[in-house]
Amino acid sequence: MAADQRPGVWIGHALLPTADVEKALPWWRATGMRFITSGDGFAVLELRGGTHLVLLAAETPIEAGTKCPFDLMVEDVEASHLAFAEQGFAPTPLEPGRIHTSFTIRDPSGYDVTVNSTHVSDQPV
Repeated sequence: MAADQRPGVWIGHALLPTADVEKALPWWRATGMRFITSGDGFAVLELRGGTHLVLLAAETPIEAGTKCPFDLMVEDVEASHLAFAEQGFAPTPLEPGRIHTSFTIRDPSGYDVTVNSTHVSDQPV
């Protein structure tokens, strides 16, 4: 059996305070995340690689246009841009950059979420 060549660590949990967990949950699921569980004032979704996004009830209001504390990466940025537009997410135009092509979508709490093209290595991840 071959040795596991993936990196030995990954981000386990990303916490995101949200204005309304019940409104945020279906929106974040629609980005392509897998539902894990939810309860009073929280929800957990799973991303590729096993990272969990934990949505928590915010203690203070979130100002519209606040930059999300993390970005998302997708396999096909053009297809994702189209899919998010079809879901009514109103993505900004695609912006080619030095490393990524990206666009932004706004979540129900007001976070501006950057979505980037992939640049993962050709090594197992």
